Amino acid sequence: SPYEITKRVIQELGGMGNFVSKQDIVMVKPNIGWNRTAEQAANTNPEVVRAVIEMALNEGAKKVIVMDNTCHTAQDTYRRSGISEAAKKAGAEVRFADENRLVVHDFKGTRVKKWLVFKDFLEVDKFINVPILKHHGSASLTIGMKNLYGVIGGRRGKLHRNMGMSIADLAAGFKTDLTIVDAYRILKRNGPIGGRMSDVELKKTVIAS
Repeated sequence: SPYEITKRVIQELGGMGNFVSKQDIVMVKPNIGWNRTAEQAANTNPEVVRAVIEMALNEGAKKVIVMDNTCHTAQDTYRRSGISEAAKKAGAEVRFADENRLVVHDFKGTRVKKWLVFKDFLEVDKFINVPILKHHGSASLTIGMKNLYGVIGGRRGKLHRNMGMSIADLAAGFKTDLTIVDAYRILKRNGPIGGRMSDVELKKTVIAS
């Protein structure tokens, strides 16, 4: 199951205790961008998210927050993806992106220098990136770094013009403590939104680094 595979991959890295300490406030950042079901493989699998939350809390985390800056309407994507329900059941606080909480962050990059970031992602002790591996029309393939688009606000579409440099700048200028890639089901075509089950391939894989 995606839940058990996720727990196993973290065990292979020595356990969540290598990344999360007691009383840490932990941000878990899945891809919740699209109004799609888990089976359509556009968003992170909710069972992967549940496993990450439980492991962080078991290590004594003071709080785990789950949040994303979505592309489709957040209330729809959080619900239909199954992530909101899974996160709440696991004991996490589920937040929506609030544009009143945007602040300027200096990424010190070549393409992305100063950009608006939601304070929620900066006011935590640990940041765990939990993307889904899938096809992307602009990037060919999205694995880990592209998911960081969900921490920023502003006109994100501008960063699609030179996406390779943009995602490199985001990753270099924003600290990630752990990346867990959901490759349980992957979208082979028509990403990042998908929709057709014929575009989905079952891989039963989770990658962590």
